[in-house]
Amino acid sequence: MIIDALQYNNWSEKIFNQLREGGVTAVHVTITYHEDFRETVENIIAWNRRFEQFPDLIRPAGSAEEVQAAASENRTAIIFGCQNCSPIEDDIGLVEILHGLGIRFMQLSYNNQSLLATGCYENEDPGITRMGKQVIGEMNRVGMVVDMSHSAERSTLEAIEISERPIAITHANPSFWHPALRNKSEQVLKELSQNGGMLGFSMYPHHLKDKSECTLESFCEMVARTAELMGADQIGFGSDLCQDQPDSVVEWMRNGTWTRERDYGEGSAGQAGFPEQPDWFRDNRDYPKILIGLKEVGFSDEEIEGISGKNWLQFFEESFGALKPNA
Repeated sequence: MIIDALQYNNWSEKIFNQLREGGVTAVHVTITYHEDFRETVENIIAWNRRFEQFPDLIRPAGSAEEVQAAASENRTAIIFGCQNCSPIEDDIGLVEILHGLGIRFMQLSYNNQSLLATGCYENEDPGITRMGKQVIGEMNRVGMVVDMSHSAERSTLEAIEISERPIAITHANPSFWHPALRNKSEQVLKELSQNGGMLGFSMYPHHLKDKSECTLESFCEMVARTAELMGADQIGFGSDLCQDQPDSVVEWMRNGTWTRERDYGEGSAGQAGFPEQPDWFRDNRDYPKILIGLKEVGFSDEEIEGISGKNWLQFFEESFGALKPNA
């Protein structure tokens, strides 16, 4: 079982076939970057059309049981998530509505300051806001995972502390390996693991040591070191794969509608567009290479099964349902 906790591709039958060829059981797909509620609903409608068009390849999933069903059906489970809190606008009631529409992850901020938390590109991080505390509680109640992948340090640590349920960092790497703004400190990773949270390792070149030239050995050694810090049962994959997207999409991802200037993003050297993927992870068909690499750096078969998918599956089982009273 392979589960990828974040991708944002130009989805097509080609990519759905590659998911099957690579043995990917489930993938968390980005529904929202900057969209409001109505625009998010339109994106969900587009996914419903894909489910109708490719029923032999993909299916929606909002629970661990549905992910397991997809595995038995030889289909890839599609799990919805938001990389920003923009779909709830300023209405906490929309958290429950979005969960009912299938959203299972929501980042509290995407690079910038939001109504809930601070993004990693801001100079000052005042932490979780008053609304943020209320929204975390509501997300806990309905079964929507708090994702802090793009959030700043203090906000992330406070989210871990405030949340009654384990949170996730679905797509980032340790800063001890590569000090990108989006990568996470040892303190964050320790607090995350101590509170039952999950980290998904990113294969996006700006998050990798040596970027597009990063070697598989270096990546797998980083995974091994992180396992020593967090435990092998609280780590998995969150590739941040953006396959077949035009350069205009990455510019929109970074800029949205919040600025008239071009924000090229960390590590982009003033150039828009997506960097080239490392040669060991061009697309989903390359996952078997990574599993071999993990074996070569000393992981056991059981640990590899966990990292490849079972750890995320267990997290889904504990996270996607409504919080039981007095739990």
